[in-house]
Amino acid sequence: MEIRDGIGHQEDEICSFLLIGQSNMAGRGEFGEVAPIDNPRCYMLRMGRWQKMREPINPDRGIFEGKFHSGVGLGASFADGVANAFGIKVGLIPCADGGTALSQWMPGEVLFDHAVLMTQLARRSSRLGGILWHQGESDCSTEANVAAYKEKFITMITALRQALGAEELPLLIGKLSEQIGAEWGVLDRPRRLNAVFEELARELPHTATVSAQGLSLKPDNLHFDAAAQRAFGTRYFEAYRTLLG
Repeated sequence: MEIRDGIGHQEDEICSFLLIGQSNMAGRGEFGEVAPIDNPRCYMLRMGRWQKMREPINPDRGIFEGKFHSGVGLGASFADGVANAFGIKVGLIPCADGGTALSQWMPGEVLFDHAVLMTQLARRSSRLGGILWHQGESDCSTEANVAAYKEKFITMITALRQALGAEELPLLIGKLSEQIGAEWGVLDRPRRLNAVFEELARELPHTATVSAQGLSLKPDNLHFDAAAQRAFGTRYFEAYRTLLG
């Protein structure tokens, strides 16, 4: 795949990326722990228009209150990396929703339809460059969910690519932390689901995984902290650049 097939290559064109999954994609990093990313070539979709990127990019929960409030996510450093490396404008389409299971992202479900609608709206004024996915903590609650994940994900992502008219659209799957606290009751399921992600990357076209190894968690032992989110977004960018070849 040539680079220009995956990203916008006209100077005034925005290359957009769909952000989907649950809370670690939406972002729960604390404000003030990392410097803001201020890149004039980076945008986010708000009210159907491209606005300058500001965090929280994906405000799926309260911003200034609540234990699991919206915060710093991986999207900003990903967009910054793409914009700087390729000299283009980058737009983020935030559609992640905290606490959601894969079953809620299946075709016909509200989250699936919302992601399609927002992406179609964004494509009126951008070229779609890829999908960023991070989800799975909720599905680690049971053995049955982990066992069913691969087949369900293939069904979901195939339908999503078809709905967007882009069956070769680059897909990045972020791995789960394998240090999630025992209080969440996930046992070793994150490790096993990460192995499923590797299988998906081998079987699905134009798909790559992104390692979460060594990324630090907040005191809740579930969500990546702000510094980890910055590093994770950079890893997503590097995986994307490698995927483009």
